[in-house]
Amino acid sequence: MTIPTDRRTGALDRLPVREAVPELLRALDDRRVAVLCAPPGTGKTTLVPLVLAGLVGGGPVRRVLVAEPRRIAARAAARRMAWLLGERTGERVGFTVRGERQAGRGTLVEVVTTGVLVQRLHRDQELTGVDVVVLDECHERHLDADTAAAFLLDVRAALRPDLRLVAASATTDAEGWARLLGDGGPDGGKAPGEPAPVVSAPGVSHPVEVVWAPPERPVRPPHGMRVDPALLDHVAAVVRRALREREGDVLCFLPGVGEIARVAGKLGGLAGAEVLQVHGRAPAAIQEAVLAGAEGGRRRVVLATSVAESSLTVPGVRVVVDCGLAREPRMDHARGLSALTTVRASRAAARQRAGRAGREAPGVVYRCWPEAEDARLPRFPSPEIAGADLTAFALQAACWGDPDASGLALLDPPPAGAMAAARETLTAIGAVDAAGRATERGARMARLGLHPRLARALIDGAEEVGARRAAEVVALLSEEPPREYGDDLAAAWRTARRGGDPYAARWRQEARRLEQALTATGTARGTARPDGRPGGGGPARGDDAVAGLVAALAFPERVARRRGERAYLMAAGTGAELGDGSRLGGAPWLAVAVADRPVASASARVRLAAVTDEYTARTAAAALASDGAEVRWADGDVLARRVTRLGAIELVSRPLTDPAPEAVRQALLEGLRREGTGLLRWSARATAVRQRMAFLHRALGGGWPDVSEAALLERLDDWLGAELARARGRADLERVDAGAALARLLPWATGEAARFEELAPERIEVPSGSRVRVDYGGDRPVLAVKLQELFGWQEAPRIAGGRVPLLVHLLSPAGRPAAVTADLASFWKDGYHSVRAELRGRYPRHPWPEDPTTADPTRRTNARR
Repeated sequence: MTIPTDRRTGALDRLPVREAVPELLRALDDRRVAVLCAPPGTGKTTLVPLVLAGLVGGGPVRRVLVAEPRRIAARAAARRMAWLLGERTGERVGFTVRGERQAGRGTLVEVVTTGVLVQRLHRDQELTGVDVVVLDECHERHLDADTAAAFLLDVRAALRPDLRLVAASATTDAEGWARLLGDGGPDGGKAPGEPAPVVSAPGVSHPVEVVWAPPERPVRPPHGMRVDPALLDHVAAVVRRALREREGDVLCFLPGVGEIARVAGKLGGLAGAEVLQVHGRAPAAIQEAVLAGAEGGRRRVVLATSVAESSLTVPGVRVVVDCGLAREPRMDHARGLSALTTVRASRAAARQRAGRAGREAPGVVYRCWPEAEDARLPRFPSPEIAGADLTAFALQAACWGDPDASGLALLDPPPAGAMAAARETLTAIGAVDAAGRATERGARMARLGLHPRLARALIDGAEEVGARRAAEVVALLSEEPPREYGDDLAAAWRTARRGGDPYAARWRQEARRLEQALTATGTARGTARPDGRPGGGGPARGDDAVAGLVAALAFPERVARRRGERAYLMAAGTGAELGDGSRLGGAPWLAVAVADRPVASASARVRLAAVTDEYTARTAAAALASDGAEVRWADGDVLARRVTRLGAIELVSRPLTDPAPEAVRQALLEGLRREGTGLLRWSARATAVRQRMAFLHRALGGGWPDVSEAALLERLDDWLGAELARARGRADLERVDAGAALARLLPWATGEAARFEELAPERIEVPSGSRVRVDYGGDRPVLAVKLQELFGWQEAPRIAGGRVPLLVHLLSPAGRPAAVTADLASFWKDGYHSVRAELRGRYPRHPWPEDPTTADPTRRTNARR
């Protein structure tokens, strides 16, 4: 490779990845696929695409597509490459992100987001004119990147065997990607082949010192979106410490926009340092200023999310402060709520972050967690496909012709439950048919470049309120407005219209794109007039009504009816609560657009919603509507009604006078299982019968039934079937004689039931002639009898066919316990005399013979004898 002499090409010459370029070119010539492993700062994102395109090094001219996981990275990579060539972006190097394109016919290297690449593959599976695709930062395992890789491998196998494919990353599972990019494997449904070549580039030699800087006091672990404020205080303190102890700019990693804003507030008044905030929503001017470097020698503190982990070089950074947290998407399929959650950053992410300090010179990383915890961190980030909402992925797979994604070459298969939930949503909005295949409507939705829910809202909303207004509301839903816009969607819409902030500018651009996309995809036919009047005439809708309709169309399971001062019930069955001071309070119905559910909270928090009405809710969520008989156990009795529902929301109910007997029986069974057999009438005799049956089950087993609560509830039909067939409610159950019903469980078939009284007698006749009741309520059957009534009895009786001796409780003349024994002969010999000495003076009127074994038993006093 010829080394140019000017400053720009000289910068290319110094990039370490140059050493790996010849091997990479040979691998692509031989196999057309390769995995490139190159640490941060080596030039894999800038030099490699230029070489592959023939713009550096004199190779053949090719068109190269570079896929980045984030818009900020795509813009930055394109601008850096254009600068290295001495050109402006849009000439030989350009970029395309959602809503923005700077590329032309002469563009040879085009940097796109992975989402744009997936859309392009749907429009043109052959990628006409593209010679090489580079999947950059594939280690981050974003869902769009995994999807794009799977689609590209299909394209290579079926249509474009000449297409070159490079998976590039700083830290990755090289072996896994090599198997995936090879000639197939079990995930791809093709015969296993030789793995793709793995090319490694040398890293930047600048060392990075690690300083462990954990908080002095324990902080609460993150849950949901919440981060302990004490940790943010500590991070701010570590940043100040780093500025005192080290030279150069500081790059501080935080999990989200909210944490960045709070730490920035705590760093207010830093002397001689400028605080900058970098995240996906940051204005382009701020992003460019960060990437351009400091001016005038003033130090900078850059607070960033994970967007700064890879693909971006922030000039001047010598210090990294890592809070150790990251955000990952999670989907609560049971409640239909998707949200980001805060997790511990992986070891791979920590290495990436630390590497930012050593890109230009030796540096240092301050890690805000104990060194002992480092080994317990996950090795790599969780793949997004494992926990995210898969509705968009399922539609992409269906449009690709593989509805269950079983034939796609993926490093991790999609979870079956998540795919089932996604297919259910797609079926409800008409995007797929019963077999999961994409409908014509679903294909149009996929081409809009939106989540399928938002695509449905855009298409159906445009029919009702016009393309422009529907596009404007959907643009608000596609990127949540800043918190300062409030939680009222219609009010946020009005704020965005008149706003001059960066969000409002992006919103206008996205709204224009969506309105144009409606026309381009043929989905704007029959739309309403721009004033919001339906195509067939009728009154115009105001902003609140439009916002409510579009939000309800996007999230039908989140339409919610008021059930308290600030409390609502969503159609999905989840409770929702408004924040303090919300202007939405008091509205009978809401269409909830954004909500999250804190860990351990029964209700979701409403972040963004619009006022709507019952008619709109029922129209938008028609797939959730139901009307029918409902017979169940509620509030302690059988409740029989005809109910009209919208999901979990009860709209209308009327008493059902003649419920189906089987439905009543099932409701009674539900009540018994929920509240127990205590619903029946348990007389003292019935309780005694149950205790005797339980004793025989323990002592003899065999055919003697288990009558524990769990066993009886398991066999309700066997012993209570007749009564259940006649009962209509709780009152009928309370009249059931439980003892008579239990008798049905006795072993009548074997004849053993006839021996019930013999084996577990209700009473035992003692020497005095008394018939004393046996207590079966404990672990052993007990015979409690006055001591004088047992004179002459040498041995306690045995029951259960002679297997179990009774435990005798010997009582005083007053009926109080005097002794306990299972061996009467031993008691008369050893224990009786001490009892006699203690009680004789207290009860002088009763007999206390010297020899109780020969005395006459009696239940009378001496005088009465």
